[in-house]
Amino acid sequence: MSWMNGVRFSLSVAALSLVVAPACSSAGGGDGLGGAGGGGGFSEETARQAADTYADIVSASYKDTLDLAVALDAAIRDLAAEPSETTLAAARSAWLAAREPYLQTEVYRFYSGPIDNPDDGPEGRLNAWPLDEAYIDYVEGDEGAGIINDPDIEISKEGLASLNEQGGEKNIATGYHAIEFLLWGQDHSDDGPGDRPASDYSTAENADRRALYLVTVSELLLDDLEFLVDAWAEDEDNYRAGWDDLSGRDALKNALTGMLKLTGTETGGERIETALESGSQEDEHSCFSDNTHRDMIQDVQGVKNVWYGTYSGDSGDISGPGIRDAVAEVDEDLAADVDDLLEQALDNANALEPPFDQEIKLDNPEGHERVQTLATSLRALAHQFEDVFRALELDVPTEG
Repeated sequence: MSWMNGVRFSLSVAALSLVVAPACSSAGGGDGLGGAGGGGGFSEETARQAADTYADIVSASYKDTLDLAVALDAAIRDLAAEPSETTLAAARSAWLAAREPYLQTEVYRFYSGPIDNPDDGPEGRLNAWPLDEAYIDYVEGDEGAGIINDPDIEISKEGLASLNEQGGEKNIATGYHAIEFLLWGQDHSDDGPGDRPASDYSTAENADRRALYLVTVSELLLDDLEFLVDAWAEDEDNYRAGWDDLSGRDALKNALTGMLKLTGTETGGERIETALESGSQEDEHSCFSDNTHRDMIQDVQGVKNVWYGTYSGDSGDISGPGIRDAVAEVDEDLAADVDDLLEQALDNANALEPPFDQEIKLDNPEGHERVQTLATSLRALAHQFEDVFRALELDVPTEG
């Protein structure tokens, strides 16, 4: 169980049903509670079945994410106990593996669910970026930078959580990208990722504090992922219980909000457009490991999971009614258009040629075009999801 208060995700059904209520009330003037054939033309039964499948996928993908984070934690502890190039390489491989299922969970954001509830959601501790490396550790030109090199700062889970984003949104102290930086270091290479030496954990200045920091931030990652697993577990007094009591209409509204904002604002906007405009590796999402291309692929895969109601992972395979089924009841042609754009976006993500920081360089027109093509397809997909909201007679949520 997380070090944080476990009762925090026991949300009321009323609160769940209102998470995007101001933007997503029924455009037809109804009460927004669904019902057979009510508002938008889809059946409440189909919508509720899709909501059940969604919850099953969320639960399974968070379990898989936690399991691989546990494996990452074990590799990190091996590195801290016996620093070597071998244990460092093993920890890096474990980080790359742990990212795969987590990225597919990003589509569950943006409607104030457990991951990003404004009161206690851990998303800002898990995956915040961009990261100011000098906030954590030494950087080129400043060997004494960072929390690690300040002996007056106590390194603990509570302490690092409180320091995360303290004094600025780039002051990231925790999460996947903090671990990434501690495993790879700054990326100064055109041909590959960062190359932090294993000696940083053995003979280098403050090696013991660096190892303690790495182990501590990994423990905090596990705490936050356990919180999410608990929040979506079946047959518990938790967020999942409230989700199961939602009308199908309200559940669809929430799930679609995550799909729209991930494809439009987040991945298609902040993560790609910013990098394209600057051409700088500092603006890529996983800049230390050169894993950004996988970020793009798995984000789109997560949207595909929810759309079709399918998931394949270590927890098993899931297949049931998806969001598409409810949309197809209203407009099969619209559902087919989403199918096409979703496949295009996934194909475009897979077409990226890593490392991503070379794709976005302003003097690499072919790479730049590949990234721009992905951004364009994601924006088109987001606009199509806006059409889905309209077809279901739901107000389109603002993208910001």
